[in-house]
Amino acid sequence: MKRFTNHPEPWGEFIDVKFWPEIKHPERYAGKELFLCYVTDPYQPLEETACRTRAILEQMQGSECSLSIATKSDLVLRDLDSLKHSPMRGYPGRSNTLDEDFRADMDNAVSIERRLAAMKAFHDAGVRTTCFISPIFPGLTDLPSIIHRAKNQCNLVWLENLNLRGGYKKTIFDYITEKHPDLLPLYDTIYNKKERSYWSMLDAQMRQFCQEEGLLYVQDDDSIKRPFNDPPIVVNYFFNEEIIPRPKCRRTGNQNYIVTCRKLEVVEVRL
Repeated sequence: MKRFTNHPEPWGEFIDVKFWPEIKHPERYAGKELFLCYVTDPYQPLEETACRTRAILEQMQGSECSLSIATKSDLVLRDLDSLKHSPMRGYPGRSNTLDEDFRADMDNAVSIERRLAAMKAFHDAGVRTTCFISPIFPGLTDLPSIIHRAKNQCNLVWLENLNLRGGYKKTIFDYITEKHPDLLPLYDTIYNKKERSYWSMLDAQMRQFCQEEGLLYVQDDDSIKRPFNDPPIVVNYFFNEEIIPRPKCRRTGNQNYIVTCRKLEVVEVRL
């Protein structure tokens, strides 16, 4: 994505504050989908004073559009009071570990406990929440532990595997070489030799785990809705098109997401 920015600095070391003409007729966006922001974080620290995400939320009130917000920050709690008065449908929070040392190695966002606390606050407010476990690092991400920790404050659990492309691949391989050299053969098998058997094995393990825990386990389909207080549904978003024949996903017409935690948290809301 950096090639579209005209910035010489490395990705992650620059920021552009976005301004736009005020949206005076939000009703024109009825039935549309608005996603903030999969590539960049709409609740990074500068938002506390710039309030650009706050501005778009206010300007889109009454639009009846589906909104998605992806962030790793608990600054989204600032907007909870206004968001919870909309017909919210869910809030996913993203994390791939409960280990704060590993989390700190991976990003400079808020702690896992703060992300989980933000998720709980939305869930306690009656908002459907999702624990988005992404990216899953082979040999490092402890899926059962994270699910045990979050299952009482979420309605969905999303599982997404680590994808390595471009310069990021070298960064991760350098990290594994330095911190976890015993895992190098596994990473070489998965990401250089393109062997997918690890994800097939993990899929089988998670299916068994969910059966033992009494959790519904599905692939590539988060359209299933159950009563708010039911146990969460675990959704596998591994390389299903390569591992398992992709099921036909049934999509509802009004799935509205705010994703917080660059996806720890997603909130579903209609503006």
